[in-house]
Amino acid sequence: MIHIKNGKIYTMAGDTIEKGSILIEHGKIMAVGENLDIPTDAEVIDAEGKLVMPGFIDAHCHLGMWEDAIGFEGDDGNEATDPVTPHLRAIDAINPMDRTFQEAREGGITTVCTGPGSANVIGGTFVTMKTYGDRVDDMIIQNPAAMKIAFGENPKRVYNDRKQAPTTRMATAAILREQLFKAKIYKEKLEKAKTEPDKKPEYDMKMEALLPVLNKEIPLKAHAHRADDIFTALRIAKEFDLDITLEHCTEGHLIADYLAKEGKFVVSGPQLCDRSKYELINKTFKSPVGLSKAGVKFAIMTDHPVIPIQYLPICAGLAANEGLDEMEALKAITIHAAEVLGLKHRLGSIETGKDADIVIFEGHPFNTISKTTHVLIDGKVVFCR
Repeated sequence: MIHIKNGKIYTMAGDTIEKGSILIEHGKIMAVGENLDIPTDAEVIDAEGKLVMPGFIDAHCHLGMWEDAIGFEGDDGNEATDPVTPHLRAIDAINPMDRTFQEAREGGITTVCTGPGSANVIGGTFVTMKTYGDRVDDMIIQNPAAMKIAFGENPKRVYNDRKQAPTTRMATAAILREQLFKAKIYKEKLEKAKTEPDKKPEYDMKMEALLPVLNKEIPLKAHAHRADDIFTALRIAKEFDLDITLEHCTEGHLIADYLAKEGKFVVSGPQLCDRSKYELINKTFKSPVGLSKAGVKFAIMTDHPVIPIQYLPICAGLAANEGLDEMEALKAITIHAAEVLGLKHRLGSIETGKDADIVIFEGHPFNTISKTTHVLIDGKVVFCR
C-alpha cells in the first residue's frame, strides 16, 4: 500500500484538495481526501509543497512506431504501398523498449493512444496503452482502440508519387466509401451465413478488420486538418452511421460552431511545430481556445514524434497562454483525453476505484522549469527523480 500525503491534489473530478492524501493498493486508488485513516505499514510519499495530478494522456501519437534516432529500420508507422490497409495493427510494430517511452514516463505521460500514420486512406488500428513495461501485450488497455483514416494532403502526396490513386480528395473519399460498402456487404453475407452456411463468404482480412467499425465497437480516427476535409470525414461517418473522432482538426476554430452541433470529440494538434505544408496554414494555439468557447469537447495531442511526447503539458500550457482556461487545458490532457478514448471510467482523474496513475510535480506542469518528482503507473513507482 502507498500513501501520498500533504500534496495539493488536482483531482480533475471536482474541487482541488489543498493538502490531501491518496491511498493506493493493488494498482488502484482506494481513497482520496483529507484526514484519511492510513495503515501504519503504508509506504509514504511526502508531496509537501508539490502538485499531485492524474497521469497525463496523449490521445493521438505514434509512440513506439517511429523509433528514436534510428531512421528507416525503426520507421514502422506507414505501410505506404497500398492506400487501403485496415488489417494492419499497431500492436505488431510498437517497440516499448524505445527510449521515448522512458521520456514519456519522466514527463508524466502515463497513457497513450498510438498507431499508424496518415499515408494511407485507411491505415490500420490504433491501440491505447500504458507507457511502462517491456512487453507491449502487457501494457495494452484497448486493442483495437480505433481505425485510422486520413484525408487531405498526406495520402494525395504519397500516392501521387507512386502514380496511383488517390491523387485527389475525390479519390480519397471514394476509396474510403468503396471499402466501407464492401465491408457492409461482407457483414451482410456473414449474417446470412448463420442460417445458410454454404453462403459464407471467403475470408477477407481487410473486411474483417472493418467489422468493428461498422458495429460501432471502435471509432474512425480521422486525420483531417483543413475545414473541408473535416466536413468530408463527418459526411462519410454519417452516411455509414459510424462513430468518429476528429484528429488534428487544425482549422477547427474556424468552424467551431458547426463542430459543436455535430457533437464529435476533437483531438487537437500538434501546434508546437512549423507549418510544414499548406493545410497547416491556419495552425495556431488559439484553435483549442476557439473549440472551448464553442463548447466542443477536445483533447490536446503531441502527434509524437512530431512533438516529443514529454512536451504534452507544455502544449496544453501554450494553449492556456493564448486564452484557454487553465483547468480546461489540464482536462485536455487528463479527463477529457480519457473520455475521448472511452476510458473515463478508468483514467484521467484521481477518484476512488480508478487506475493509480499519478504524477507529482515540483512546480506547475505548464512551467518549462517544473519537474516531475514521482510517476506512478498502476500503483507502481516507475520514476523517482
